[in-house]
Amino acid sequence: MASSRALNLVSMAVVVMVVCTVIGGLPQTRAAVSCEQVITNLRPCVTYIINGGAVPGNCCNGIKGLNNAARTTPDRRAVCSCLKSTISGLPYNNFNVQNAASLPTKCGINLPYRLDPNINCNGIN
Repeated sequence: MASSRALNLVSMAVVVMVVCTVIGGLPQTRAAVSCEQVITNLRPCVTYIINGGAVPGNCCNGIKGLNNAARTTPDRRAVCSCLKSTISGLPYNNFNVQNAASLPTKCGINLPYRLDPNINCNGIN
């Protein structure tokens, strides 16, 4: 039961983190980033989001990969929608959200916006 709750918390935090890490780039027309790709790339970040500590290198590689893949407005919105759908109904707390929000900086990705679990995916350009 505890591990299931921890996994839910991590999943939510990962979703929030991904939304923020992929918002950037030039608008295009079709989304090419799948929800499966989002989850696969962010899975290595779960332990950090739940427990803090050192950020695993493969977590940063996943975030950078998603950031590079989501170069269009539809891609960024697709990633956001995937994350929001994944975390819908899952519990999260400020610790998880803060850990997720710290990932772009800790991974050397400069984002011009703040991570927010209430982000409006349709407002992403």
